[in-house]
Amino acid sequence: MILQKKDFVEIEFTGKIKGGEIFDSNIKKDLEKLNPNANPKPLIFSLGEGMFLKGIDDFLMDKEIGKYIIELSPEKAFGPRVKEFVQMVPIKLFQGQNIRPVPGAVFNFDGRIAKVLSVSGGRVMVDFNNPLAGKDVIYEINVLRKVDDLNEKIKSFIDFLFRRELKFSVQNKKLIIEVEKNLTQFIEMFKDKFKDVLDLELEVKEIENPPKEAQ
Repeated sequence: MILQKKDFVEIEFTGKIKGGEIFDSNIKKDLEKLNPNANPKPLIFSLGEGMFLKGIDDFLMDKEIGKYIIELSPEKAFGPRVKEFVQMVPIKLFQGQNIRPVPGAVFNFDGRIAKVLSVSGGRVMVDFNNPLAGKDVIYEINVLRKVDDLNEKIKSFIDFLFRRELKFSVQNKKLIIEVEKNLTQFIEMFKDKFKDVLDLELEVKEIENPPKEAQ
């Protein structure tokens, strides 16, 4: 069975820095090296749709189900290091959030992960490069199966887009997702993506917000 663009596949994987340590995995014995308490989760994604690393996407298309070792250069993995991404930030930005910056600490700046390199007086040197930028990486991939079940595809795509489970149903070629009123417009922004990836028209059904628990 040859894998093609838009096919959904389930994989087991471990990512390593070339010549170095593991940085990501969904295999229990490898994941425990990063976090002994972590629980591995299945990974299902659609090929060529930006749901996983592009270098892996490109490699797996036109391949068969099975095991592969994939070596990726920085350009095909997490990008080269960009010196302009190392910036000086006023320490008051940290103090305003009651954060004490120390070298090696990692913070989230408006969705961008940043590592503190040094602190001097009222200034903090911060690196906004991806921690894996500039590194050659190796992925050990086991393509377990091609996913044909539509509900599995939808569930994995919803999890990828919204990082949560949402109640849904399918009627003919229409996907109906039930969400709280305050999320309706946000979910509707992805109508074109659902059509492109799953060939389903999206309808968002509003439900009442769940009552708040008594304090």
